[in-house]
Amino acid sequence: MIEQLRNQLIVSCQALPDEPLHGSAIMARMAIAAKEGGASGIRANGIEDIQAIRSVVDLPVIGIIKREYEGSDVYITPTMDEVDALVSAGVDLIALDATHRERPDGSTIATLFPLLKEKYPNQRFMADCARLEDAVRAERLGFDVVAPTLYGYTAETAGKKVYEGDFQFLREMVQIVSIPVIAEGNVITPEHARRVLEIGAYAVVVGGAITRPQQIAKRFVEGIHNLSPR
Repeated sequence: MIEQLRNQLIVSCQALPDEPLHGSAIMARMAIAAKEGGASGIRANGIEDIQAIRSVVDLPVIGIIKREYEGSDVYITPTMDEVDALVSAGVDLIALDATHRERPDGSTIATLFPLLKEKYPNQRFMADCARLEDAVRAERLGFDVVAPTLYGYTAETAGKKVYEGDFQFLREMVQIVSIPVIAEGNVITPEHARRVLEIGAYAVVVGGAITRPQQIAKRFVEGIHNLSPR
């Protein structure tokens, strides 16, 4: 399945409850559109969305469950409960927060992941990382792929963008691990997508630039407002 994604586009079809396109039926249609556009994989959030998507497209699915727990900043597949649900849903690749932060049950990725691998030895896992140390640790623990998904979304990396410095952070991640690195996070143009593959990313995930029209519209509006008066 991972070989099937080499040098390909994965489209993230997600909409949270406060977003205009929230709903599993809409995300399923979005996945159909992504496939018709040439995507080779889908990243999706939540069991209802995943089931709806799997019922209409036969592409590999990277599954996550975003769930907030009081007292923890980890919200991408934070506990064993979310992993159990994703395994039951039959996703091809489970992505989870692979940062050093404490999880809702008091564990860390270093203590949780061995339990996941013991319970589900045939399941493939993707590490959503914020720092290079996260990627190195993930490879050592036995993750199948890593990604800079959380770069810019933790206290240590707040405000940073993956594309800064011609994707310097991604370049360093590709060099420091030997497992596939899937580029994800702030890839907002076709040029970005091509560039990350040129510098060594195994595949590329694009989300909001394709599936969140409110973000697309905002970029156009900002571009218009930046127009110099004639």
